[in-house]
Amino acid sequence: MVGILPYDVFVDINNTVYVAGTRDNTVQVWLEGNVTPTRTILGNFNWPYSIFVTLNGDVYVDNSFYNYQIDKWTLNATSGVIVMYVNGTCYGLFIDIDDNLYCSNGPSHQVVKRSLNGDVNTSVIVAGTGIAGNASNMLNNPQGIFLDINLNLYVADCGNSRIQLFQSGQLNGTTITINGSNGTFQLSCPTKIVLDADGYLFIVDCNNSRILGSSSTGFRCIVGCTGTSGSTSNQLLLPHSLSFDSYGNLFVIDTGNNRLQKFVLSSNSCGKFHKKKDF
Repeated sequence: MVGILPYDVFVDINNTVYVAGTRDNTVQVWLEGNVTPTRTILGNFNWPYSIFVTLNGDVYVDNSFYNYQIDKWTLNATSGVIVMYVNGTCYGLFIDIDDNLYCSNGPSHQVVKRSLNGDVNTSVIVAGTGIAGNASNMLNNPQGIFLDINLNLYVADCGNSRIQLFQSGQLNGTTITINGSNGTFQLSCPTKIVLDADGYLFIVDCNNSRILGSSSTGFRCIVGCTGTSGSTSNQLLLPHSLSFDSYGNLFVIDTGNNRLQKFVLSSNSCGKFHKKKDF
């Protein structure tokens, strides 16, 4: 079981699954093929909202709700070390190809970063003004973030119900239009944005309890497409995060149902997913 109010999921290159549990103050770890946790990371956490795992197995954990810091746990470590100080909850963490650590600071309506090779106290603003707003240079309670190989920043701008793209080095963003074959999808508090290996976007549309994904023909709903939230195998309730394994299978944190769902990509079903199991 993933505990009460799970918030973030990360699947690493070895298909190890990590889940941040806000109410349990833990990060639980499942090795590939296991349905029970093989490791539980316990620190002085207070509502850990986000996690990021590097290629060498270092786990970065949001510990900012009360402690105003990001912690790093090396592989098999029994304690973490502080790697970044922040002034509010980081609803999204990301490490880019240049070893910069990013925090999507919801309460401050900003995204900030610091070099992991520099001073832990030194960070810079890369998006948002610090005041909630919907102008091109502003954010409102940003959540999940993603950086591509060109260091372009994608932000799930929850409070504005939009996805903002900030080109590398730019403080003014552009809104990505979520067009589908039947018109434009209207987002309601998106909380996670992911690019897959082919450059397609996948969005957790939290308040609409669904997952959207792009393709060569535009966006489509891929999970939670019944139009109503719920707890059946084809429904979600206030999901907050997603991640893919190396096979292309989709893991979704279904926060309102206190579960992690795995959806297996069916190669013979035009890129559609079907549910396999809960964790």
